[in-house]
Amino acid sequence: HGAARGGALGAPRRGARGGLWGPLACLLLLAAVPLALLRLSAAGLSLVAPRPQRLQTSSSSAGLRAPSPRSGVLTARHATATKEKAGKKEKKEKKKGNAGKANPKDGIVAIVPRSEDWPSWYLTVIEAAELIDEAPVRGCKILRPSGFAIWENIQGLLDPKLKTMGVQNAYFPLLIPVSFLSKEADHVEGFAKECAVVTHHRLRSVVPEEGNEAFKGGVEVDPDSELAEPYVVRPTSETVVWHSYGKWIRTWRDLPLKMNQWVNVMRWEMRTRPFLRSAEFLWQEGHTAHATREEADQQARDVLDAYVDLAQEQLALPLFPGRKSARERFAGADETYTIEALAQDGKAIQAGTSHFLGQNFAKAFDVKYVSEEQTSEYVWASSWGVSTRLIGAVIMVHSDDDGLVLPPVLAATQVVILPMFSKDPELQASIFEAADKLEASLKGVGLRVHVDKRVNLKPGSKFFEWERRGVPLRLELGPRDLEQGTAFAKMRTGGDKFQVSLEGAAEEVPAALEKVKQTLRERSDALKERLTFRISTREEFDARLEARETGMMLIPWGGDSEDEEKLQDETGVTLRCYPLKQDPIPEGQVCPLTGKPAQIWAAFALAY
Repeated sequence: HGAARGGALGAPRRGARGGLWGPLACLLLLAAVPLALLRLSAAGLSLVAPRPQRLQTSSSSAGLRAPSPRSGVLTARHATATKEKAGKKEKKEKKKGNAGKANPKDGIVAIVPRSEDWPSWYLTVIEAAELIDEAPVRGCKILRPSGFAIWENIQGLLDPKLKTMGVQNAYFPLLIPVSFLSKEADHVEGFAKECAVVTHHRLRSVVPEEGNEAFKGGVEVDPDSELAEPYVVRPTSETVVWHSYGKWIRTWRDLPLKMNQWVNVMRWEMRTRPFLRSAEFLWQEGHTAHATREEADQQARDVLDAYVDLAQEQLALPLFPGRKSARERFAGADETYTIEALAQDGKAIQAGTSHFLGQNFAKAFDVKYVSEEQTSEYVWASSWGVSTRLIGAVIMVHSDDDGLVLPPVLAATQVVILPMFSKDPELQASIFEAADKLEASLKGVGLRVHVDKRVNLKPGSKFFEWERRGVPLRLELGPRDLEQGTAFAKMRTGGDKFQVSLEGAAEEVPAALEKVKQTLRERSDALKERLTFRISTREEFDARLEARETGMMLIPWGGDSEDEEKLQDETGVTLRCYPLKQDPIPEGQVCPLTGKPAQIWAAFALAY
C-alpha cells in the first residue's frame, strides 16, 4: 500500500522522520498481524486476503485508493463498512431505477417489448392486465372479470343495433345430432375436422381393487351408456336453427324471421392464441330467413355495416370491409362479407363475417313457405357473427409496451380516481370524501369509475398498475388539489397531465375520454395508411414479404382458387378480401402474381 501512495510505482515513501520510518512500519506490521489474527480467530471470524489487483497508474483513471497511512493496514472493519456502504448505494439506485416497474419476485408480469418479441409481448400484455387464465382443458381459456367485462361491453354496443333491425335473441342447444351436419355437404366438410363428439351419456364409479393400494378408485365412461346417435358440441348453429325454422315457417306472414344468440362454440384447434384462436370461444351468431334473394343479401350487408360501425367507429380499428373469395367463403354460403383488421405487426385479423346463404340450408332442411300467390317457395337465408377475436384485434392494434390500451367504450373501468395519502387523519378523510363525491358525479353521467383507496401503496405503483390494465383516464386527488377544487388527470394514450375541475368534472371527464377515443382513431388511421401498399410487380410483392411489417397489399388480381392456394403454399399469404370500395382497373392491367388479365382489386396479407 505504501507503494501505491508513492509518487512512482515501487518507490518507498519517506516521511519527516527520514528513511528509518519505512522499515520500522514494516516491523510493527509484522508484529500486529499475528495478534489481529488471534483476536479474529477467538471471535469466530477469519480474515482471507483478497486477490491482488493490478493498479491503475494513468492520471485519467481513478485507480485503486489505499486507506489513509494512519490506518497502517486495511482492517476487517474497514472492508465490511466499505462493502455495506456500496451495497446500500447499489440497493438504493436499483430501487430508484425499478420504481413502478415489474418485479417477477413480487409476482408482477414483465411486459416484453414489441420490438423484441411480438408474440411474447401480446401474451404478457394479456397476462399483466389479468384478462384470462389457463383452463384445465387444452385449448380453452378462463375469461377473468376484466376480460369478460370487455366482451360484455361489446355486447352492449352491438345488441341494440341488431334489435333495431328486428332481430330477436334466442337460445339453441349446445349439442347437435351428427345427422344434422350431414344434411349440408359443404357445411359438414368445412367443420368435420374441428368437431368435438359426445358418444356416451353417463359415467360409472370404479371401486378400488383389493391389494391395489395405489388405486383409490374413481369414475370412467360407462360402456353401456353409448348414445344411439352421437352429438357434436356446437361448432356453429346453422343446422339446428334451420331444423327449427322448418317447423316455424309456414307462410309469407312468418317472414322475415330474424334470430340471434350470444353463446359459446367449440372447435378443436391445433394451435391456439388467446382471444384470436381457441378451442372454445364466445360469439354472437344471427340467423335470418327471407322471402326473396334480395332481402337476404341486403340483411347480410346491413349487418356488415353494423360491424363496420362497431369495429371502426367505436373500437377504432383499421378496417378493410370486403367480400371473401370463393376459396375463403364460409362453408355452405353463396357469399361471405368480412371486416379485416390490420395489427401493428402488419398482419390481418378477420374480425367479423356476414354470410348470404342463398337457399342451401332451406333446401337441406326443406324449409318452404306459401307465398302471397299461393305457391310453395324455398326461403332465402343469411347468418353472421363476431366473436372474442375482436378483443384480440383491439389489443394488437392499440396496446403498447406499457400494457393494455383500450377504447373508453370497452374498458371495464373508464376512470380510476387515486386519492393521495396524508398523515393527517382529518385531511385524509376529506380527500376520501371528495373522491367519493367525484365518483358519484361521474357515475351520474354513466361512466364506469373506481376509487383506489389503498394507502399502503405508493402513487407510482398505482399508476403502474392501472396503466397496465388499460384504464383510459386517471384522476389524482391530493391535499393541494382539494384546496384548489381540482384533480390532476392523465390519459392512457399519453400527453401531459392536466387539471380537471371537481365542480365541472361531469362535463370535462367525458370530454377527456372522447379525446382518448379520437387519439386512438387517429393512430389507427395512420397505421392503416402506413401499412397499406399497392403492388404492381412481383418484385414489390416479394420485397414486402421480407419486410418486418408486411402490411396489407392491394393487388390487381386475375387469379382463381388454384392460384390462391399455390400462392399461400409458397408464401403463407392469403387473399383476405375484395374490398367493397373498388377503384377502376386500368385497361390492359396484368396481375403481377399470375400474369393473367387483372379483374378486381384484392387485399392480400399474412394473417392470424
